[in-house]
Amino acid sequence: MNITVVGAGYVGLVTSTCFAELGNHVTCVDVNEHKIANLKKGILPIYEPGLEPMVMSNMNEGRLHFATSMSEGIANSQVIFIAVGTPSDKDGSADIKYVLEAARNIGVHLKHYCIIVDKSTVPVGMADQVQNVIQQELQKRNLTIQFDVVSNPEFLREGAAIEDFMRPDRIIIGLESSNAKNIMLDLYLPILRSPERIYFMSVKDAEMTKYAANAMLATRISFMNEMSILCERMGVDVENVRIGIGSDSRIGSVFLNPGCGYGGSCFPKDVRALIKMAELHHVDSMILQAVEARNDKQKQVLSKKVLDVFGEDLADITLAVWGLSFKPGTDDMREAPSLVLIEDVIKRGARVQAYDPVAMPVAREIVPEEWLRSGKLILAAHQYDALKDADALLLITEWKPFCYPDMTAMRNLMRQYIIFDGRNQYDPKHMHAAGFDYYGIGRGSTPALLVKGAIKCKEVLA
Repeated sequence: MNITVVGAGYVGLVTSTCFAELGNHVTCVDVNEHKIANLKKGILPIYEPGLEPMVMSNMNEGRLHFATSMSEGIANSQVIFIAVGTPSDKDGSADIKYVLEAARNIGVHLKHYCIIVDKSTVPVGMADQVQNVIQQELQKRNLTIQFDVVSNPEFLREGAAIEDFMRPDRIIIGLESSNAKNIMLDLYLPILRSPERIYFMSVKDAEMTKYAANAMLATRISFMNEMSILCERMGVDVENVRIGIGSDSRIGSVFLNPGCGYGGSCFPKDVRALIKMAELHHVDSMILQAVEARNDKQKQVLSKKVLDVFGEDLADITLAVWGLSFKPGTDDMREAPSLVLIEDVIKRGARVQAYDPVAMPVAREIVPEEWLRSGKLILAAHQYDALKDADALLLITEWKPFCYPDMTAMRNLMRQYIIFDGRNQYDPKHMHAAGFDYYGIGRGSTPALLVKGAIKCKEVLA
């Protein structure tokens, strides 16, 4: 098929590239001229494992094109995907201005029957607005052109987006037209040979399914984080509890890992948007509000542990931070727990030395320049450089290179042997055996061997 994708962000770029990989001719349109110019050179605006070589391959094969003008894209397209951002507005609702602008541009340039597909995460009823906007633009042109608006929400995990696109566990499609259904089946059957996992429903049902799915996953995370607080107070290891309840087939084990809070571009804004939708329809969203409140509080758990060990004044404390992105496999730092932690400890005088395998360029762009200029935040070139003379290590993101650290190197570099594990990555027994004080999430801890003002750990433990 000939496909146009409006938006060269995370969803748009992955969607464009994967459809091109399947043999379709795809034009990805974005108004950001700098972004499109870079994409034409093979420079991607995001990090996603495996995406860059796939983009280059399909560009070289002539199946994937990038453009700044809608007219370049939709001339021969049968399907047009809207994959622009819907960030949180000031009141928590989804900001739909980019979706409406895309719809207007489609209406200005549409010349023949097309399917318009909402791929962006949009509020329930958005397809009707897209339909009306396109129709208004056609009326201005004195044209009568048939088109269908379809909802086809994405369920891509950052860090595993290509796998999720090519091998999805389900595809949700909301539509009202049999013609649109046949075309969408033709589009997706190369991915799912069996149509049983392609679920057709009304447009509004599909729009709500996306929000409900993300809200459910966020709820599981916040529930487990709340359990971790209770477990820690009661001397219970939450990891054993997690394994115990996860083995129940009615519950399952996914999204039950306690930690220092969720972040990213999806869960926080989608939970907020669903709360706003509930408010507009006079529904008291007690569970959703609790999910959001627990997550906000969970992002402060590690900094509180740091203050419990070192005291409120961190003026002479250097903290190493491993992991800045909100999860492994991406450079996305939107609403990342690392940002909350770093701000909390810097306010109390700490010096932070941080490292992330992928997100360092993003960090340089988004953290306050004053932190970098004053030396309050050092972005280290290597994960072990971040440990030099550190009083403690804080693990925020569970990247694979952090799984099995070199304990000897850590002991030689660090001033004090203390680990705050925000993802329960390490075995407390192993850490204690290596001479480290260990503080996890919901796992209890041993008293710190050394705190601020005491002699160096390496002098005691050597």
